[in-house]
Amino acid sequence: MTELQSKLNRMRALLDVRGLGALLLRRVSSFAWATCGAASYVNTAASDGIAQLLITPTDRYLITNNIEASRLEQEEKLNGQGWELRVAPWYTETDLVTRLAGGMKLGADSPYSGAMDLSTEIAHLRADLTPDEGQRFRELGKLCAAAMHDAIGAVQPGMTEHQIAAGLSYEGERRGVQVIVNLVATDDRIFRFRHPLPTARSMQRYAMLVLCGRRSGLVCSLTRLVHFGRLPEEIRRKALAVAKVDAEMIHATRPSRSLAEVFTHAQAVYGETGFDGEWQLHHQGGPAGYEPREYFATSTSTEVVKASQAYAWNPSITGVKSEDTILIDPD
Repeated sequence: MTELQSKLNRMRALLDVRGLGALLLRRVSSFAWATCGAASYVNTAASDGIAQLLITPTDRYLITNNIEASRLEQEEKLNGQGWELRVAPWYTETDLVTRLAGGMKLGADSPYSGAMDLSTEIAHLRADLTPDEGQRFRELGKLCAAAMHDAIGAVQPGMTEHQIAAGLSYEGERRGVQVIVNLVATDDRIFRFRHPLPTARSMQRYAMLVLCGRRSGLVCSLTRLVHFGRLPEEIRRKALAVAKVDAEMIHATRPSRSLAEVFTHAQAVYGETGFDGEWQLHHQGGPAGYEPREYFATSTSTEVVKASQAYAWNPSITGVKSEDTILIDPD
C-alpha cells in the first residue's frame, strides 16, 4: 500500500467512526501530511494554507484559487496523486467546500463553521509516521544538525542576537530547510525567557540557539548552547542536570510505554538532580511530525509510544536547555 493510500484509508476510517460524510483539511501541516509533503502556504507564518483538501468516502478534492492552481499541479505534482482540482477565481467568494460537500456532515482539522472539530484526531494521525516519512525525517535531521553545527560554530562575542539568528536561518535555508522557529538569547536573557525572540543585544559570553526546521512538511527541533571563556559552575551544574533529564526521557521513550510514564519519570529526575519544579516553567515536548509538537506529554497523557513516531523532548532548567528530535524503532 502506498503512503498516500494508507493515509486516505485512515482519514476515511475516521469519518466512519465519527459518522461524518466529509473531511476538510485547511492547516498547512495537515495538507503536507495528506499529500506526502506538498506545500500549501505562501505566508510561511500562516497556520492555514491557500489550498484545502476535501475527502469523502468516494472522492477527494483539491480546492484553491486560480493564482495557486498551476504551481500545485506542476511543482507540487498533485495532479499525479489523483486529487480532483477545483479552482475559484481569487476575486470571488465562491464557497466550493459547501458545494462539494453537498450537505454531508463535515469534520475539519481546525475550527470551521458547521464542522465537527477533529483537530486532536488529525494531530494523532499526523504523528504516526509511515516508513517513507521516517526516512524523510532522518534526512531532515541530518540537515538540521549540519545547519546548527555551522551556525553555532560561527558565533562570536560581540555579535548581536539578530546576527546570530541570521546565520542560523542562512544555514538552514541554504540546505533547503525552512526555518520556522528561530530563537536566540544571549547571556542573562537565557535565564529570563524560555522563548527568546532575537533582539539587537550583543553577546558577551553565552548564547542559546533554537531551531525548528521544516522540509516536505516535517519539522525537526534542536537547541544548542555555546559559552566563551571559563564556564561558570552554575551553568555547568545545570547543563549536566538537564542533559540527564533529557537522556532519561529518551531512554524511557520505548514502544508501548505511556507518555504519562515518560513524563512522570522526567519529573522524578528533575527532583533527583536538585531542580524539582523546573518542569513547571516550560512544556517537556512530545511527538513531532508536521508541527514542532503534534501534542504535548503530561502526567495525564493517555497516549502510548509507537514505533515510527518521532519525539522532540526539550527539558529545561533556568539558564540551560537540552533538545533533539529522535525517531522510534520497534526495538
